[in-house]
Amino acid sequence: MVMDAITLLKNDHKTVEALFKRYEKAGDAAFKEKRQIVDRIIEELAVHAAVEEQLFYPVTRQTVPKTERIALESLEEHHIVKWVLSELDGMDPTDERFDAKVTVLIENVRHHVEEEETEYFPMVRDELGRNALGDLGEAMVAAKAVAPTHPHPKAPDTPPGNLVAGTAAGVVDRVGDTMSGVVQGGASALGDLVATILHRKKPSVSLTGGRSTRTTANNVRTRAAEATDDFIDAAKAAQRTVTATTKTAARGAKATGRAAKAGAKGTGTSARKATKRTATTAKRGATTTGRTARKAVKSTTAAVKRSR
Repeated sequence: MVMDAITLLKNDHKTVEALFKRYEKAGDAAFKEKRQIVDRIIEELAVHAAVEEQLFYPVTRQTVPKTERIALESLEEHHIVKWVLSELDGMDPTDERFDAKVTVLIENVRHHVEEEETEYFPMVRDELGRNALGDLGEAMVAAKAVAPTHPHPKAPDTPPGNLVAGTAAGVVDRVGDTMSGVVQGGASALGDLVATILHRKKPSVSLTGGRSTRTTANNVRTRAAEATDDFIDAAKAAQRTVTATTKTAARGAKATGRAAKAGAKGTGTSARKATKRTATTAKRGATTTGRTARKAVKSTTAAVKRSR
């Protein structure tokens, strides 16, 4: 069963919140446990942030009205969180600043999650259909497999740069191969991306270096291509859904307008008929009342004459 994009992100939020609570319950001197928990937090948040930045934010910014502001704020919140994560990544848990940094991290992430779940996600779910969210979720699951497991605060966080840099960083984090291969693979992937956007043939590339370097470069290029294709497919699916929704809404508005016009016409006709009937009834009533009054006056006058 395909998990939709919002459900996937909420599950990530629950996983991270559980880790936060574990950390908060750990004793002051539980340095080993705290280090293990923070390592898990770093990995979960690094992957989560990469997937949102590569797919969820770009797609929703393009397809869901009024999400530009909150998406940009979310990117800035990610930026701050990634810097704190990068500092925690190699910090000794006995450092006097360790607990303070984790506390600030938790506060920032909880605020970010609350804003996404109460404001951002409902806007997206209301606008995008189940199929589009399912396609986007499927692409995000695929992106998770190659997402970086460590924070990279200096890396680009918007497409197309983050699709290439994020995938390259994921290869480095998971494989630990040479940077030469990553650079070559990233350059190749960027050329592929441009070709895809412009509908051109992908350029052929001659890789240099040893076997390990060439393997890394090929991995970066292949995985970047997969991430890019998933992103483009999800964006197209979301756009089709938005277009269909817009047309349906327009047809509904037009039908409502016709019905309202017909109703107004019918109401006007009924009102005119009712007014005419009321006027006729009032006229008849006035005539009858006048006759009755005249008879009463005549009878009264006769009675007065007789009494004399």
